Amino acid sequence: MKTRIALAAAFAALAVAGGAHAQSKKPVNIFIWNDYLGETTLADFTKATGFQTKVDLYDSLELLEQKVLVGKSGYDVIVPTAEPTLSRMIQAKVLAPLDKAKIPNLKNVDPAMLKLVETSDPGNKFAVPYLGGTVGIGIVPEKIKAVAPDVPLDSWDLIFKPEVAKKVSACGITLMDSAIDVIPSVLNYLGLDPNSEKKEDLDKAEKALMAVRPYIKQFVTGQNINLLAAGDACVVMAYNGDVNQATSRAKEANASHTVQYVAPKEGVQVWWDTLAVPADAPNKEGAHAFINFVLDPVNIAGITNFVKYANAVPASLEHVDPEVKANPAIFLPETAKVKLFSLKAVKQSTDRARTRVWTKVKTGK
Repeated sequence: MKTRIALAAAFAALAVAGGAHAQSKKPVNIFIWNDYLGETTLADFTKATGFQTKVDLYDSLELLEQKVLVGKSGYDVIVPTAEPTLSRMIQAKVLAPLDKAKIPNLKNVDPAMLKLVETSDPGNKFAVPYLGGTVGIGIVPEKIKAVAPDVPLDSWDLIFKPEVAKKVSACGITLMDSAIDVIPSVLNYLGLDPNSEKKEDLDKAEKALMAVRPYIKQFVTGQNINLLAAGDACVVMAYNGDVNQATSRAKEANASHTVQYVAPKEGVQVWWDTLAVPADAPNKEGAHAFINFVLDPVNIAGITNFVKYANAVPASLEHVDPEVKANPAIFLPETAKVKLFSLKAVKQSTDRARTRVWTKVKTGK
């Protein structure tokens, strides 16, 4: 797998490539998570449709919201997570309804996934499922065993139990820089409703996080892949696909350590990212062409093979690499006994309360 730098260079090159046919059309401006497209997705799209592409990367949902909610972002395709970002954007009326007649490949999407996303997007009017996964822990087992040989490797205790976190902190604990992801996971770990809006429950989550705050090395999301691949942290709260990419990079670099994904036994959040079009997108035609292209089974399989995230197109599985398809860290088996939960929309007052908790945790005071 190529490095993120090489992939970014490829994005830049594609912005000026594509020939005369591509140059006659407006480019499609895409705002997306880092490491979230296939190795040849953009080149294949340009070749198939004549549309050039320009890609900007973000590493937090907060940044995506800031850009789009202000308006005139210049983006044609964005990738909001169903909850809470997609539902917020729909409420704020900053998304354009999809012209489904221009997305014939929508027929390929799993109806169950459409129904799942429909809780955020009634009628599936504004978005389609793209890639999905879980929020768990990336570990470097050799480094953990070197400093804490007796700790369990299948539990959120690695991060959220003070006496365990204290031991493991010697090799580095990293928490996601995302109140949206961390607080529900802590609530679930405590045996509470992960979507709870009760003040007493948020107080308990804050107390739990403050108890382990001295042992958290840093708060990052976008850098998790590199941290794990380089072995600069041994316990990292992360998206499963980021851990899978880190696993591949460590192997390619012949690292002396291994990287594994753990879906903790106490339960993990399941999420779906979606493809949507801002209401003021300058190139809605190109946006619909891109979404339709991505929903082709062969094209979305290429993305899954590269980024190691599950997709919502069942027909793609015959084109997914066997080792990817069989990887339980990508496609959780039906026999998995891990508790799964998803996020639900919460009141603005709850969002503000979560933000206050998160600010206190990050500052440590």
